[in-house]
Amino acid sequence: MTDISPRDLELIQAFEQALWLEEGLSANTREAYGRDLKDLARWRLTIQGQGPASEDLAGLTALEMSRYVSERLMQVRATSLNRKLSTLRRYFGWLLRQGRRLDDPCAQLKMARAPARFPKAPSETQVEALLAAPKLETPLGLRDKTMLELLYASGLRVSELIGLRMVNLSLSDGLVRVTGKGDKERLVPYGEEAGHWLARYLQTARPLILSGRLADAVFVGQHGGAMTRQYFWQLVGRYAKTAGIDFKLSPHGLRHAFATHLLNHGADLRAVQMLLGHADISTTQVYTHVARDRLKRIHAQHHPRA
Repeated sequence: MTDISPRDLELIQAFEQALWLEEGLSANTREAYGRDLKDLARWRLTIQGQGPASEDLAGLTALEMSRYVSERLMQVRATSLNRKLSTLRRYFGWLLRQGRRLDDPCAQLKMARAPARFPKAPSETQVEALLAAPKLETPLGLRDKTMLELLYASGLRVSELIGLRMVNLSLSDGLVRVTGKGDKERLVPYGEEAGHWLARYLQTARPLILSGRLADAVFVGQHGGAMTRQYFWQLVGRYAKTAGIDFKLSPHGLRHAFATHLLNHGADLRAVQMLLGHADISTTQVYTHVARDRLKRIHAQHHPRA
């Protein structure tokens, strides 16, 4: 793999720092932007010696950007390419604001057309099997059961779930306060069933796991620290296998199940948007196929001329 020049690396790190200072983006998001820019930086070095080439990432021309996108279009899916384009537009917009450029080399680039992709969500029967998978005889099993119940009942992002602190809980109201993307706060209800398991976990399992240690995280590990994102992904995969789910299930799959099952039972799309914490209804509209399929089934079952 071609190394990144020190100048390009300096530019990428400055951009990542700006994302944190100006917009408060998470470390995972900043790292994703960094990976996309490093890919572009490595590509830039590969074309040196093949004719005129810019000296660093700040000087890439519109022709070079068009060539990069054309080459990557043959190597990655349209969704991946569009993510890279979003990164590049943000990066060059930052350079313009910094006065390091007078033009945007991405201005004429168009997003790649991606085929419609619907989230893979487990059925209600599969979710029931998943929720029954943890062994309740152990404190850790009760913790895992509670996390799965709360995730499915609330539609939280995995980062929001593991980031919950005790001060975020309102057990009497059945609500959690979470901070989502863009540092936007929202109140999310979780219902009686998840509330039952949450109260049971807090009263019995959590104190046993902590063994006298203090922690402000709701869901804690064996050493008293907060649950990590990576470990929870592993737990979901392990319990999905135990439940006999025949596809790779992630925590995000339960978020999809939350939205899909709400719509199947007649929930309004706008209400689902608010519960998921989507800033734009267009993000939630990926689920509208669920509502359409449900209406088709109702029509087929009940219309006299269906």
